[in-house]
Amino acid sequence: MSETTAAESAAREVTVPRRRKKMHWWSRGSGIRLRVWMVVNVVLLSALCWGVMAALRLDGMGPRYAGLGHPADAPGIQQLVHPQPPPVPDKSVFANPDGKYFGVATAEAPWSSAELDSLADKSGTRPTMTEYFVRWDAEFDPKAVAQAYEHGTLPVLSWEPWEGEEAGHTDQPKYALSTIIDGQHDDYIRRFAQAVAAQKWPVAIRFAHEMNGVWYPWSESQNGNQAGQYVQAWQHVHDVFAQAGAANVIWIWSPNITRPVPKVALPPLYPGDAYVDWVGVTGYGTKGEKTADDTFGPTLTVLRGLTAKPILITETGREPSTALKAQWVSDFFDWLNQQPDVIGFVWFERDTDHGAKADWRFDETPEALRAFANGIASVKLARGLSG
Repeated sequence: MSETTAAESAAREVTVPRRRKKMHWWSRGSGIRLRVWMVVNVVLLSALCWGVMAALRLDGMGPRYAGLGHPADAPGIQQLVHPQPPPVPDKSVFANPDGKYFGVATAEAPWSSAELDSLADKSGTRPTMTEYFVRWDAEFDPKAVAQAYEHGTLPVLSWEPWEGEEAGHTDQPKYALSTIIDGQHDDYIRRFAQAVAAQKWPVAIRFAHEMNGVWYPWSESQNGNQAGQYVQAWQHVHDVFAQAGAANVIWIWSPNITRPVPKVALPPLYPGDAYVDWVGVTGYGTKGEKTADDTFGPTLTVLRGLTAKPILITETGREPSTALKAQWVSDFFDWLNQQPDVIGFVWFERDTDHGAKADWRFDETPEALRAFANGIASVKLARGLSG
């Protein structure tokens, strides 16, 4: 073999080093990856904490509100970034409505949105008012008001000076009208009033309703009460609220229809126009009544002779009857549309499994539900701030 050939062969056997490929930063070692992952986690955790704090700030700013019959949307990114207190409407927006209220008193009012969604689906119309009950062994809960508004409903709080039937039905001396008049409950009333004022949003309060009946301890014929004490008790409670600055209350004086208590006169039980914003009426179709005027007519004649305040049917329904219930429900809306001073109604949407003495629900039967859906569709409803 020649020297040239040997040299060429040797050169071919020499390994030529390859150019090293540049390593991606992510592959350079676990230290860099760990640092990057820690930064990502810090950013994510900070964003989560910020979101929680923003949500808490929103929760403390009062209810979200889109207008009666319009449930509020979940807070958007703008609300979370720049949380702003929602505008608090004056009670005149609701006290002088531009239409009629469609209210419901349900087993879970005012908390359950699913309950209201179901009723809206069944009736074809979303309620604009929710009524719930608070006894005098419970404090005011501002979250209940916020929940009502977020559902798109005006809260109606039926405020009952007793501890319920289980504490003695009508015999509860602790809550005799004299104990209210002489200030024994002032600390509680003042706390309640201050809490109502502090949350600022309008609340309709139906205090000591159906006072002309004989089934509550605030009736003047029960619990050791005397004639004239109901008005004194009402005015005293109202004055404590005024002193606490609770000007956001719509006061509802709400007797029962006179049918079961025809001998109890309503005028001596009326606190006076200066102490009342709305006149409420409790009345249920029963005893073979075929029309709403059969149920409410005689009582409204008395009330209209007493005051010109707006009237709200604060509890109503129709007892079960295959034929008469649907007929009464249908007539109720014809009647309602002909009563300019009746600003709405609250349907007692409960049955015997949920604290009612009968199945008053408008969806008890397909026929009653159809009559209700057709009737409520004919009513111009109040819409609050949504116009």
